[in-house]
Amino acid sequence: MSEKKLMKGNEALAEGAVRAGCRFFAGYPITPQNEVPEYMSWRMPQAGGAFVQAESEVSAINMIYGAAATGVRCMTSSSSPGISLKQEGLSYCAGADLPLLIANVVRGGPGLGNIAGAQGDYWQSTRGGGHGDYRIFVMAPNGVNEMANFPQKCYEVAYKYRLPAMILADGIIGQMMEPVEFLYPEIDPKTLKEPAWALGVNDGREKRRVNSYDLREGFLEKMVLARAKRYREIEENEVLYEEKMLDDAEIAIVAYGTSARVSIAGMKLARENGLKVGLFRPITLWPFPKARILELSKRVKKFLVVEMSMGQMVEDVQLSLNGRAEVHLHASPGASTMTAAELYKTLENIMKKGAKEYAAAK
Repeated sequence: MSEKKLMKGNEALAEGAVRAGCRFFAGYPITPQNEVPEYMSWRMPQAGGAFVQAESEVSAINMIYGAAATGVRCMTSSSSPGISLKQEGLSYCAGADLPLLIANVVRGGPGLGNIAGAQGDYWQSTRGGGHGDYRIFVMAPNGVNEMANFPQKCYEVAYKYRLPAMILADGIIGQMMEPVEFLYPEIDPKTLKEPAWALGVNDGREKRRVNSYDLREGFLEKMVLARAKRYREIEENEVLYEEKMLDDAEIAIVAYGTSARVSIAGMKLARENGLKVGLFRPITLWPFPKARILELSKRVKKFLVVEMSMGQMVEDVQLSLNGRAEVHLHASPGASTMTAAELYKTLENIMKKGAKEYAAAK
């Protein structure tokens, strides 16, 4: 077992990417993720890779396009409005079927917003974000240790299915410090087999091309359909989630990231006061664990979605349940964080309402 080390979330994310084989990073400063490029500025050369501070977010994502086309494990990071600027390039990367890692340490919004942690980028992340029919693999860490270890899984899925992968965190997780244990052995990129599609860096072999489009009649449709088939495989094979105290739960909280951390405290407070509450935490936001939520609805008839936004993931919960259970929302918009006491009050009101309705029906 490796030794634990106290690290900030952003730095753990960067180190995790390096240990997962990342050897090219291009980015542009924006709070609250600035520790990521700062860390990479010295760690990449130390690991035998390359770091570039681009002149803009647009430049950074297009540098990543070029690096990913050679087959090298590469990464960029930003925060909310910076991710918006990267969307056109990200769509091109998806269209070229390029595996890469992008990290979004979310801040408040819309617009410039503020630098506090928020979850208002869920729609942007899980719906592709840019133009065209595409998806990206999205993982949501709820602490520094997951920030450190999720890059390995993201690269694994990205290269297996040839698509971009994202770690969707927030300013709180990015800035907080916790003990970290790296659960995977450090990867030497020299041991990784060069993908058959990659442009590579070697001379004297057959010509290869990486394109994000094909203008021949009917070929774009074929590319999109082939990509959609891989997306279905990801939905079948790569869904991740965590459950707590759901065996006897009468109401299930659904939350991710920082909201899930607060929800655990709210769940414990509710349990202490006699309410049977459990927690369902999606770890992959896309693919969303809709089948498992639907299965839970066979015995849990009330769900409370907790988000640091006006409510975005709640729509995926509603779509998953399709009317088979009640869906409630506890929203804390504008980069504000709810408290355990506030969550308990919401849970209490939901359960009291249900008890009154049950009594009236009898």
